[in-house]
Amino acid sequence: MNKTMLALAALSLAAPALANTPSPRPTLEQAADAALTHDMHAWDFVEGITTEVGPRQAGTEAEARARAWATAWLKARGFANVADEPFMMETWVPGDIARARVTAPFAQELAVLPLGDSAATPAGGIEAEVVFFRNVEELRAAPAGSLKGKIAYISHAMTRTQDGSQYGFAGPARWVGAGIAASKGALATIIKSVGTDHHRNPHTGGTSFPEGVAPTPAGALSLPDAANLERMFARADGRPVTLKLEMNPRQIGETLSGNVVGEIVGRNPSLPPVLLACHIDSWWNAPGAFDDGAGCAIIAAAAKNASTAGQPLRTIRVLMAGAEEVGLFGSVAYSKAHLSEPIAVGLESDFGADRIWRFDSNFRTSNPVLHKKIASAVARFGVSAGTDVAGGGADLNVVRDQKGALIDLQQDGTRYFDLHHTPDDTLDKIDLAQLRQNVAVWTQVVGILANEDTAILTGTPVPAAPAIMGGK
Repeated sequence: MNKTMLALAALSLAAPALANTPSPRPTLEQAADAALTHDMHAWDFVEGITTEVGPRQAGTEAEARARAWATAWLKARGFANVADEPFMMETWVPGDIARARVTAPFAQELAVLPLGDSAATPAGGIEAEVVFFRNVEELRAAPAGSLKGKIAYISHAMTRTQDGSQYGFAGPARWVGAGIAASKGALATIIKSVGTDHHRNPHTGGTSFPEGVAPTPAGALSLPDAANLERMFARADGRPVTLKLEMNPRQIGETLSGNVVGEIVGRNPSLPPVLLACHIDSWWNAPGAFDDGAGCAIIAAAAKNASTAGQPLRTIRVLMAGAEEVGLFGSVAYSKAHLSEPIAVGLESDFGADRIWRFDSNFRTSNPVLHKKIASAVARFGVSAGTDVAGGGADLNVVRDQKGALIDLQQDGTRYFDLHHTPDDTLDKIDLAQLRQNVAVWTQVVGILANEDTAILTGTPVPAAPAIMGGK
């Protein structure tokens, strides 16, 4: 046998051994960097749930299908302890009639949608004079009884911001405006949509009525229609502006909702887990790609990606809360059911899919070593270290109730309120590169937290982990 044949024979003998050699695990940093350019878990989730389920109004059959879909998705990707944890809720549905028409002095139709927990108008609608309030504070100052037999219209001056802070400024027009107007005798309330777009798409969302004040019809006008109505007031020359409003939402009593949970089990399950939250429901008028299909996609992808670097020390738990939009019912139910189970740290994704630009925690002073470690690790993704105290997202009630550790990974909200609660909240609005940046940042942060061997909030030592027990 010549040298060439010997060499070929040696290679043939070595080939099976090489083929059976397992590829090395990526480091956490490598897993996060790979997500920046190649992750498809998040896209697979948000594309799937918006395509196969679509709008997911809380407490309805559509939300139930969404929970079943998400449960199957998690199981298919190796998550453990996957469950749909049910709870009952009072359920409101929007009906199929929503009409607003100015009847004088400039007769024309306006685009309107009911607000959550709005009452219905009588069949055929109501017609009354409209009273214009530039903001909620003007409405609060209106004399008691001054709106009897009238319709209140509430405006605001919301603008785009990166951090979404204008939502807190303009939101009361929707959150409490109808209740205040009803307490002063208003037959109904319409508001300028709480949003920043220029499309003829009203933004829905929940409203509320104080105890002892009966719900009244309440709707939101699209921003262009609200601007048109305000121009009518400006040129009415003292003549009353009258409006006919017809809507038929209704309360249908108690129905079933639920929270979807799943875990990447850690090497030391006795340690408090890292909790990643989002919400599975949406309003009825859109597939909820930004709000909050993308959030659930991001947290699930991050949990899965972080585990590719090896079984984490702590369990990573995902919580896809139900019935968030209509009153945080899922978050409250989860806290009641799990309050006695300590959580190491909570994070939520519920602000769309545009890039993360800032990191905040509530342990910057109590555990500065960990805070700086995370800040340093995410800097390469263009994320700055903030100095605000993280408050956590809406579905992290259990962590707040435990007075636990919280992290906010702040997303760019510049265009979020163009889409929020509108029919425009669709899959095509998601930028894949920005979605992947979210997943990369989350993968890095979750991986650090899940392998932290001290208490997250204070940095105090925790018991040593046992030897690795198999795992991924």
